[in-house]
Amino acid sequence: MKTRDRIILASLELFNAQGERNVTTNHIAAHLNISPGNLYYHFRNKTDIVYEIFLKYQDLVTNYLKIPEDRGLTVADEFFYLESVFEGLWAYRFFHRDLEYLLECDPRLRRDYRKFTIKSLHNIKLILSGLENGGVLADFEDQHLDSMALNVWLVITNWMAFLKTAHAGEENNAITKEMLKHGIYQVVTLQLPYLTQDYIDSVKEIREKFKPLPFSDADSPL
Repeated sequence: MKTRDRIILASLELFNAQGERNVTTNHIAAHLNISPGNLYYHFRNKTDIVYEIFLKYQDLVTNYLKIPEDRGLTVADEFFYLESVFEGLWAYRFFHRDLEYLLECDPRLRRDYRKFTIKSLHNIKLILSGLENGGVLADFEDQHLDSMALNVWLVITNWMAFLKTAHAGEENNAITKEMLKHGIYQVVTLQLPYLTQDYIDSVKEIREKFKPLPFSDADSPL
């Protein structure tokens, strides 16, 4: 593996484990057993590393949200999309854990994240339309479709922040992958009133797999 790619992977690992603000370029270099000068040969600073990680995350999500053009979507398709997106959230969890701070630090990242949001909203609308065409969801009015897509995006992108604040101050407040995937339950709940009769029971059954526990019974860390 090329040194540049090793730096990106190591940085992601450290940022996820310790928080981006607690990791310096010297920490990254030491973790890889390379000199700081070698790291700076590939990246000018930590901000550039964060931006490169964002580009990889953006490509991952965009790839996840591709839909078939020759058929409507099924319930299995929807849960595949949701699980894939939340897997991506977990793999890049530092990013949404400190999103506001990271966007403030880099105008380039702030600009491109806005473009990424617009593109993701468009893709979510296509998925919702595909579920309409597949008979899973009742037909939306265009304006309502926009609102539903936005609500789905808000839950997905803010679920990490919610968990961070909801469990703040607890003796053991580590966020686990299972806790993160409870966000799938919230996304699907938004759609329950719009499910067609044939799919209500099957969607509710699958949704139960992701039902959050009461805060007092929250998951222990992995």
